[in-house]
Amino acid sequence: MKSFLHKLTAACMAFLVLFTTMSFTVDMHYCGDTLVDYSLFHNVQTCGMEELPSDSCDLDYQQTSCCTDKQLLVEGQDDIKTPFQKLTFGQQAFVATFYYTYINLFEGLDSNIIPFRDYKPPFLIWDLQKLQETYII
Repeated sequence: MKSFLHKLTAACMAFLVLFTTMSFTVDMHYCGDTLVDYSLFHNVQTCGMEELPSDSCDLDYQQTSCCTDKQLLVEGQDDIKTPFQKLTFGQQAFVATFYYTYINLFEGLDSNIIPFRDYKPPFLIWDLQKLQETYII
């Protein structure tokens, strides 16, 4: 069970690193306020409404298209390993405190500690198990 849990945790950590470093782009094509097409890996299909006739030069105003293309870019993390030399003061204080407490955690402990050495057992007037004839088998 412990080996399975260890492998499962390692696989989850690998997927976490994979998804935090992966970047992707979502292309979307809107015609007015309506989403016509979206794509993750290739260019979107257009609805054909953005191609206006350009042969009408006698118009005083320029017609604008109702279609818009939007692009959502999600960038992944490029630098996974942070350098050890660029620690802030708070991080340095944490590392120093952790090191100091971990080193002093096991110093000065006796190998044979008996916490009840100075206490005497209570005086038994009656042996209740014998009186009630209950025995643990």
